[in-house]
Parts: sequence; C-alpha cells; structure tokens
Amino acid sequence: MEQIADDLSTMRRTPLLPEHVEAMRAIGKVKQYPKGTYLTNIGDPTDRFVYIEQGEVEVVDPFGEERLLPSTLGPTQFMGEVSFLNGGAATMKMRAAQDTQTLEVERTAMLDLMSKIPEMSDIVISVLTARRRRQVESEDASLILIGADKDPAIQRIASFASRNKIPFVSHDLDSAEAKDSARSCKIDTMQPAVIFGKGRYIESPTPQKVAEVLGLRQTIPEGLVADLLIVGGGPAGVAAAVYAGAEGIKALVIDELAIGGQAGTSSRIENYMGFPTGISGADLVWRGQVQAMKFGTCFSVPSRATALEKQDDGSFCVTLDDGQIVCARAILIAAGVQYQRLPLDRLDYYEGAGVYYAATDMEARFCRNTDAAIIGGGNSAGQAAMFLSRSARHVHVLVRGDSLAESMSDYLRSRLEADEKITIHYGCKVSELHGESGLTHITLDERGDCSTIEVGALFVMVGAAPNTGWLSGLVDLDGKGFVKCGGEGAPSPFATSHPGIYAVGDVRAGSVKRVASAVGEGSVVISEIWRYLDT
Repeated sequence: MEQIADDLSTMRRTPLLPEHVEAMRAIGKVKQYPKGTYLTNIGDPTDRFVYIEQGEVEVVDPFGEERLLPSTLGPTQFMGEVSFLNGGAATMKMRAAQDTQTLEVERTAMLDLMSKIPEMSDIVISVLTARRRRQVESEDASLILIGADKDPAIQRIASFASRNKIPFVSHDLDSAEAKDSARSCKIDTMQPAVIFGKGRYIESPTPQKVAEVLGLRQTIPEGLVADLLIVGGGPAGVAAAVYAGAEGIKALVIDELAIGGQAGTSSRIENYMGFPTGISGADLVWRGQVQAMKFGTCFSVPSRATALEKQDDGSFCVTLDDGQIVCARAILIAAGVQYQRLPLDRLDYYEGAGVYYAATDMEARFCRNTDAAIIGGGNSAGQAAMFLSRSARHVHVLVRGDSLAESMSDYLRSRLEADEKITIHYGCKVSELHGESGLTHITLDERGDCSTIEVGALFVMVGAAPNTGWLSGLVDLDGKGFVKCGGEGAPSPFATSHPGIYAVGDVRAGSVKRVASAVGEGSVVISEIWRYLDT
C-alpha cells in the first residue's frame, strides 16, 4: 500500500514544464473532446501522447461505465501507459469527464522528442511506470483469467502475464467473481477463460494470443532490415538493448517467454551491486527494459527463434515459431540456458499442474497450505526455497549429491540450513509423480530407500542446456552446445566464428553464470557491434 501511495503521489506532482509543452506544440495537434467522449478504449493502439490543456479525463471501469478511480487527470497532466514506449495496446478506458482540450503528439515523434530532452523523458517515464505498478499491485486490470486454480493452460497465461508485468486479475473457477466476469461475455460460467475488457473473450487462449491482443509481439515489417536483432531477453540481452538504443542502433529484442530470462524467475537477488536489500530478477530486468524502450529499442514476446540464415547481401534472417521472418545486419545471441526436463513418466501431464520451472508470485499461489519440493542445489534453487517458504507449509530441497552445489552462494547455504521450514535431502532423486487432476505426491529415492511425500508443487531447477538449436550451424559450438567466442584473430571476446554474429551471457562458452557479469557483457559488446555496423 505504501508503494501505491508513492506512485499516486508521483503521478500527481510531476507535471511537464512549460518549455516541454512548447516543444510538443511545435510537432503536435490540438483536439477537442465533448464531455462523455472516449479518448481511449481497451485494446486501442497506444499510438499518440495525450497532454491535457483544459478539461478533465477519467479512468473508466473496464467492465462497466462508471468511473474507476476517485482521482482524474486535469490540465498540465497527461494520459498514457508504459506500453506507449513499445507501441502496445491500451489496457485502460479513458473518457472526457467534461469538455476537454488536448495536445496530442504521434508516438514516434514523441519518443524522438523525449530522446532529445532528458528531463522531459524522466518525467514521462516516472509517471508511466508508476501507473503500471499501481495497476499490478492494485489488481486494477482489464485482463481477467478464470480457472488458473484448475487449468494448466490458464496457469501458463498467468505466469506469462506475471513475468511480463502485465496487470491481470485471476479468479478461481468456482468463485462468484468468475461467474460475474463470465456473464459479461455470455460464456459458460463453469469453464476456464481469458477475458480482455467488457465482452471480449479470447477463444482457445495461449500466451501468444494474449500477447497479440496486448500488442506485445513487435516485429520488423517485411522488407525492412534492423541494425541489430538481439535473441534473448535476459540481463545480457536487455543490457545490450539499453546500450544499443543509447548509441542510436535500431534494435529488436525477442524472447520466447518473457523479458527477464532465467533471472526473471529469481524471487530475490541480494548480491547485485546497488540493491543492498535485494531486488527480484523480474523487477531488475523490467527496469532495464523500460530504459531500453526509452531509447527506442523494441521488444517482442513471446517470439521464439527457430532458424538462422545468412543472406546474399550480408544480412541475417531469423525465422520465428509463427513463421515470421525478421532480418538484421547483425545478430546478438543472448538466448541463455534453460532448465533440463527430467526423464519422468507423465512429466508433461503435470507441467503447469504441479510441476514448474520458475518460482514467482504466480507459482507461489499454488503452494499455499501444502508442501513444495525443489530439485536442484544451485543459487536458483536456494533463492526459490527461501521465497516459497513464506507461502508453503514446508519446502523440501532435493539434492542429488552429498552437498549443495559449489555455485550456491554461502549466504544462501547458511539460510537454508537455518530455516525450520526447509528440509534438505541429500543423495536424493525423484522417481515418480502421482496425482489425478494435478500433482499430489512424489516418490523419492534416497540412497536406495524409496519413500512418498505429499507435495502440491514440484520445482525443477537442475542442469542447464544452452538455447542454441536455432543457429543452423552458422557458428561454432563447444561439446555441450555453448557458443564459442573470441578465438584466435577474433575482433572481440564476444565475436563468434561468423562475422556479424556475437554472443553474451550464459549461452557463451566459458561465461560466468552471474547476473552482474551478464549485464557487463551485454553492455560492452555493443561497442564491438557498432564498429562492425560502421564498416
């Protein structure tokens, strides 16, 4: 609640300066809206910046016609959401509460103006990000998920929305709120569903469909070639995106699930410089994403690279999982690694219904009043155990070896061992999964002795495999599939065997698997890419 109060204060006390308004007036247009006119509806493209000169604008309930918030926007204030930076869709209905006059600037022109006036950019971004935080924390959302408590498909969408900082409300399938929301779309009140605003029902919902509705899948128009395509939205990719935008390099970042990568699943990072009380991986990378968007870098999720091809003109084209092709003059591989799937019977049946690969607020919901188990002995497993111990009845950490991984930080080892709600099982592996509609029990093999324990959630955080299957043989890989870089005669330690293709972060052979080092690599490589593009 304190953060929400701070955000509301930020939104009220940061008007643009007169010189900022005059700069907008030189490139914008004045418009008039009679009382009751909608300036923006849910799903509209955020294609313009709207500054209020006279009158009053109110936020309207996404499922009705009543005013949603007690406060309104008046003269010297401006409309907008953080999706404006990336050209996404509006998630709020805005209406003129009285006859209103606005000054409006087309999106790309406004972003260009913000890049030239840093003080103006700071004010706009502070307000837009404060609004997004208020939406997320207040569950003031036009995206409604029904049945995440029962349906793995809805759980996947909830995880996608949560990791991408998309405001949403989740209703259990049998709740009164779910029935009311379903009636607004005239759909079956007993089936899982995804609703986006009043009367808009997303059939056969997937993260991809939700992303399309929200305008999150940004691609390069056919025939255009970007300067740089960054494949992977973890700390390395986002750091590169910030520096690319700052240097005027036109870049697009794609990720197959969420901006944040594996770091985005970390509930608390305590050893990253500048955050003495810790910060979640999702928050850290989201700040970087907003920063990159401020400089003009675009992001597209979920967009998975499936193939890479070199063109006759020297450019590179990446085929995406939906068949689209995006091309760029240079490629930065920042695809990171992914947790390996365990060879367990019916594993796919339980994925999203008790088996998870990330421990965020969304997954923590499903651990309440039950035990949770985590497979793994590294930092990610340790951070997940500490986080889940706040909501789960008890947490079991399952370690195959006789000790926690050497890669686990000492402070985490000490906390795990001291926490009464956490039990560490050494010399242990999961041999079977049990449950009808979802996971209820697992069988453990501890040094040859089998036992069954009751758990409602199992988190798999073991062994990482590099995401390099899409590279089509264009660059050299080591025996484990990581990208080889910086060989003899290479122009930089991040250059691959193919000119114009670079690699940073966990996917690079020999890299240090830490967030700080990934950020450093992503920052440094841009100077090398700039030199390549300039030749």
